[in-house]
Amino acid sequence: MLLDTYGRVATDLRVSLTDRCNLRCTYCMPEEGLQWLSKPELLTDDEIVRLVRIAVTLLGVEEVRFTGGEPLLRPGLVGIVERCAALEPRPRLSLTTNGIGLERTAAALRAAGLDRVNVSLDTLDPEVFHRMTRRRRHADVLAGLAAAREAGLTPVKVNAVLMPGLNDTEAPDLLAWAVEHGYELRFIEQMPLDAQHGWRREGMITAGDVLASLRTRFSLSPEGEDSRGSAPAERWTVDGGPHRVGVIASVTRPFCRSCDRTRLTADGQVRTCLFAREESDLRGALRAGADDAEIARLWKAAMWGKKAGSGLDDPSFLQPARPMSAIGG
Repeated sequence: MLLDTYGRVATDLRVSLTDRCNLRCTYCMPEEGLQWLSKPELLTDDEIVRLVRIAVTLLGVEEVRFTGGEPLLRPGLVGIVERCAALEPRPRLSLTTNGIGLERTAAALRAAGLDRVNVSLDTLDPEVFHRMTRRRRHADVLAGLAAAREAGLTPVKVNAVLMPGLNDTEAPDLLAWAVEHGYELRFIEQMPLDAQHGWRREGMITAGDVLASLRTRFSLSPEGEDSRGSAPAERWTVDGGPHRVGVIASVTRPFCRSCDRTRLTADGQVRTCLFAREESDLRGALRAGADDAEIARLWKAAMWGKKAGSGLDDPSFLQPARPMSAIGG
């Protein structure tokens, strides 16, 4: 097992397939983009599948989430999904994406064995979308969401980040739209993971702000901790159900005590937390000829050192050097 000194066991693996993205979201990266990893630095398809196999067959991982950057930009994505779906025991497979290109690939991903998707969409207004992402691709995201639903990649979850002065009044409209289309909406507090290091706690839209806004139009009933388990989102039933809405309050209501995640970057580094400032290299061991048992030992050692929490509430907190696009969501 991937056990740490606080008794937590990591059964959920987040695998970043690329640090590249075709959007330039203001809370993630600058308009000009970033210095991308070179191809030799990236794990190959075979290396990714091998590490997932080790995690699943030797280390007790039960769920694998493919992330980025934007994972749909990874040329071998469908093949990676298909090979991971063939593992025994079979892990649950999901994908976090901005939705651009999903209209074209949703059916193939479902046929390959992908179970569901999370799609990022922060606004229903195409002009606000352009201001937030610096791209005019709003219609493509909506088409991708519809294609995912039609392909059976359900439940389709929609992730939204609210930003002051941009989309901070849209929470009720987003929820009404999600209910209408059968998507499960989740609001995520803006986190200090932007490449510009411009995040400030003062003025951020908190979970409390989101819930207050939603309650101007909807009745929300908390599902409670028993139903939440290790999931990052606190969930509420909407107007008595069956629809639900979630809030991931990484900053104001951290859920570190129940964290069950381990993370693998696109260049083969293990991260114990989104906000970790340390990484453990598996790519080097892979390419030096280490066998599966040695890779598993290195991974277990990395997770054993996981800290109690993210440290966001500590006055000495320092933002990690890597931005979200290079870590994997």
